[in-house]
Amino acid sequence: SVINFLERLCLTWMFFFMMCVAERTYKQRFLFAKLFSHITSARKARKYEIPHFRLKKVENIKIWLSLRSYLKRRGPQRSVDVVVSSIFLLALSIAFICCAQVLKGHRTFLNAAYNWEFLIWEAALLLFLLRLASLGSETNKKYSNISILLTEQINLYLKMEKKPNKKEQLSLVNNVLKLSTKLLKELDSPFRLYGLTMNPLIYNITRVVILSAVSGVISDLLGFNIRV
Repeated sequence: SVINFLERLCLTWMFFFMMCVAERTYKQRFLFAKLFSHITSARKARKYEIPHFRLKKVENIKIWLSLRSYLKRRGPQRSVDVVVSSIFLLALSIAFICCAQVLKGHRTFLNAAYNWEFLIWEAALLLFLLRLASLGSETNKKYSNISILLTEQINLYLKMEKKPNKKEQLSLVNNVLKLSTKLLKELDSPFRLYGLTMNPLIYNITRVVILSAVSGVISDLLGFNIRV
């Protein structure tokens, strides 16, 4: 019993340590995204002591897009995505087991000690997933902020009225900004869950298996068939 307890304690510590590392990486990504969204604002750039430049030249737009791409790829990517996907799959597996136990006998579900252990693990994993989902969502919002490009387009139109001799050059920059706006909209992945990496396999497992199990549990508890 002592060896079993120590093994569980070590495995639990290792697993939650990996989750803390993943959360720290997500916090760093959010910090980079926050500072990146401030480089085109003179007031915010001065406040956070970061470089500032306007998107009024084609070269500046190229630098802005390159910096955005570099910051999104900076730091561990695949290892953190594997950890987050593992957490998500483990949470789904525990939820499926709990649903199966409830369907087997919902009145005696809480009598077993291992069911309480499953519920504690599920609650802890859901808290981490909600935290990571919140950080990932805020990070994506910072990187996908189209209002920056729209603001620069408005500034270019105002400059065209003041400097008609540079209208051709400013029109070129404006066209590049429009293409950049379309590019940022197309870069959003279809398999995203508030910033968490979702591949088609995980998406299909979530939609088919888990929703079917939840539908069975609700139907068993309420006494009539409900199809989710």
